[in-house]
Amino acid sequence: MFTTRFEAWVRRHAEALMTALGRTPLTPNQVTVVGLALTFLAAGLAAFGQLRWAGVVLIFAGTCDILDGALARSTNASYPYGAFLDSTLDRYSEGAVYLGLAAYFVTIDPPLQEWLVLSTLPALAGSFLVSYVRARAQSLGFVCKTGLFQRPERVVVTVIGLLVGGYVLYGVVFLLAIVTNVTALQRIREVWLQGRAQRLEREREMKARRAAPHQVQ
Repeated sequence: MFTTRFEAWVRRHAEALMTALGRTPLTPNQVTVVGLALTFLAAGLAAFGQLRWAGVVLIFAGTCDILDGALARSTNASYPYGAFLDSTLDRYSEGAVYLGLAAYFVTIDPPLQEWLVLSTLPALAGSFLVSYVRARAQSLGFVCKTGLFQRPERVVVTVIGLLVGGYVLYGVVFLLAIVTNVTALQRIREVWLQGRAQRLEREREMKARRAAPHQVQ
């Protein structure tokens, strides 16, 4: 994951800012909502062709996505609902960005228009699946942290595409349509391997139990 070290660096510096923010009445959930509002603004700007401004606003929205968790940890305000709200609004944020991109692509001349609009659909589905697979796997007791393109990577390449625009943005959308689904498949495979290991372990235990009475005799 090429943004893992960058994200860790940002989080470390974000923690330093939280001492000051912790003295204000601002709550982590409010920061989360502000991040969502900024993402909606970025999506609207993208829809109207203001791609560079959309990229700039999306940077601030992504910063809020980091700061809410840092604020929660620094003020000991972490609790399950906050995590639930954060992950839920993240899905709304991603959906809004793809919707804004699709609205912009409609204004492009065919035949590239059709390919770009259609590419946003698997990109959106893949982005949702990456998060869903992890959440569902963890709810069943599996560990699911691998993947080529997790949310930080998706945000970074989207910002780059918006700031540069043109064929770079088109390439980013085509890339996301592929790698998000590859990431979801990677996680499905990871969970499948853990499930198979659990099944084989149970089978060995059952065989050992069946063999135990015979050994006693």
